Amino acid sequence: MTVDPVSPARAGAVPGPRPTAPGTGPAPGTGPAPSGLRPPPGGRAAWFAWSIGVSAYVLAVLHRTSLGVAGLDAAHRFGISASELSTFSILQVLVYAAMQIPVGLLVDRFGPRRVLLTGVLLLSAGQLAFAFSPAFGPALASRAVLGCGDAMTFISVLRIAARWFPAAKNPMVAQLTGLVGTGGNLVTTVVLAQALHSEGWTFTFTAISLLGIGVFALIALLLRETPPGAVAAAAPPVGRRISVRTQIRDCWREPGTRLGMAVHFTTQFPGNAFALLWGLPYLVEGQGMTRAEAGGMLTLLVLSNMLVGLLFGRLLLRSARARMPITMTVIGSTAACWTLVLAWPSGHPPLWLLVVLLVVMGSNGPASLVGLDYARSHNPIERLGTASGIANMGGFIGTVITLLGVGVLLDALAGPAGYTAETYRWAFCWLYVPLLFGTATILRLRRKLERA
Repeated sequence: MTVDPVSPARAGAVPGPRPTAPGTGPAPGTGPAPSGLRPPPGGRAAWFAWSIGVSAYVLAVLHRTSLGVAGLDAAHRFGISASELSTFSILQVLVYAAMQIPVGLLVDRFGPRRVLLTGVLLLSAGQLAFAFSPAFGPALASRAVLGCGDAMTFISVLRIAARWFPAAKNPMVAQLTGLVGTGGNLVTTVVLAQALHSEGWTFTFTAISLLGIGVFALIALLLRETPPGAVAAAAPPVGRRISVRTQIRDCWREPGTRLGMAVHFTTQFPGNAFALLWGLPYLVEGQGMTRAEAGGMLTLLVLSNMLVGLLFGRLLLRSARARMPITMTVIGSTAACWTLVLAWPSGHPPLWLLVVLLVVMGSNGPASLVGLDYARSHNPIERLGTASGIANMGGFIGTVITLLGVGVLLDALAGPAGYTAETYRWAFCWLYVPLLFGTATILRLRRKLERA
């Protein structure tokens, strides 16, 4: 039986030559490090550097999800319809996805610290502009700026982790990054929602934009993006830098990068699209819940995401062979739960089944990080940012496809009664299109990677 291969880039900080055949030559990463370089140390210094970087990601998630609890306020403030309101989310996700490769290239060329600082500035500027936007157009532009800043955080934190931690710990650190970042979502649902009700629009969004000052100072003053002795590995000498086109081409030609993108695409989009836009309308209009009850269900999705992230992190820390079983289990269980929900007579499944669906979809985010692990483990360190950016596009492309597909079907199927349980039942059948495409792509690329 062919096992999930582990490349030299995973096994050590600096990739060495691959053995010519299984079982021949030294094990990947076991040879001596090049002269002048030290392996990533780990330890307290590594966790300190990671904690500084991850503070920017928590801030980014807080800004990203802030509109989720302000939808009704935004519709009233700008006098917009539901379809115009959804444009905020779609544009933000599109900008995020489009920025992934440019951000990866920037991280590879200039280092994660500079990119993080730029990201925090854009996040704060976009949110501050949103706080004072008088109309729909300026508000939409401010969310695009915010999406640019958001795109610069996660890949940068992963690159910091790759420099500070031994390669075997990177999957666990990636899961912890996602878990801690989810805390920003909890702040949104608990604190921000209450602040909007008590303090109003301008004060609330101005206050969270000013949080960026503290995070910017932490990164500027305290973050070291490379441990002592590893500075030489931070970036290739100027004379050896390859072109942007070559960097992207080499990443894309690596089957592990494309497999990572396919895994991220297929596992992330169901939970992401549900939490970002269509979950609340489905639960309220399709299932007859109150807004408070629907909000509680979405909080369950966040909590499940955090707990499953811990579980997956432990499994991946033990063995890289857990990557594909995790991926296929999450895809299969998500598809099975949606099949039961959509096939339930009258389109009104019982509460316990909806709870199971939300808990299972909580595994979507942690499973998508497996895709980034594939990309990281099959590329040398000098192009990790670019490879992670390519893989990280997958889930957000899937999210946009789902947001648009479900929306188009809802409008096409809505009758005089508006959006009913039956309307949502058929509209959510669109989920199977990207799900089947992504699963077929994963299986094809996995076989190709095994033959490489």
